[in-house]
Amino acid sequence: MPAETSQTLDRGLTVLELLADAPDGLSITELAGALGVSRTVVYRLVNTLELHRLVRRDSEGRARLGLAVLHYSRRVQPTLRDAALPVLRSLAEDTGATAHLTVADGEEALAIAVVEPSWTDYHVSYRMGSRHALDQGAAGKAILAGRRKPDPAGRPFVVTSGELQAGAQGVSSPVLGVPGVEASIGVVVLGKLDRDFVGPRVARAAVEVAKRLA
Repeated sequence: MPAETSQTLDRGLTVLELLADAPDGLSITELAGALGVSRTVVYRLVNTLELHRLVRRDSEGRARLGLAVLHYSRRVQPTLRDAALPVLRSLAEDTGATAHLTVADGEEALAIAVVEPSWTDYHVSYRMGSRHALDQGAAGKAILAGRRKPDPAGRPFVVTSGELQAGAQGVSSPVLGVPGVEASIGVVVLGKLDRDFVGPRVARAAVEVAKRLA
């Protein structure tokens, strides 16, 4: 006899799989169509998954994977933080700037890993767990840029100045090609910043993190 299964659990897991393959998120209607069930059923599934932070909904109501997915995956594969730390250390030492890994958490940018350079006299102290709006600062703007189709003629990194702290400049690049992950790698300094030197290094660091997660 076939093993008994839970239809509700199966649908919930299918929702997570669908969202993992949808970097722009999915609407309730789109999920209902993919599952072949009513919108009411999907609302219940999404509400339950959202309660456990496995799913989150953006300002337009589109469902996306939540940060708890990273928490539950910690013991079966490298976490985003674990994959990024060696890259952040190298980036901080190479540029002499504070390097950070930032993820989207709702409509906010959340710093989940920070590495400071060891050889500089002064550098920015950037607290892990810091939050700010996605549309402010290089880290959040890079994540937003990653949601759009890449512009082959555009720069693979975002530069901002003084948006979060007076005198501070940031350079960030989105981590692309990792289903369910909305993140950026960046650096922040006080004072002058050589964009032509730092920008490409930040972009390469973001590509390296994506490769480590592939």
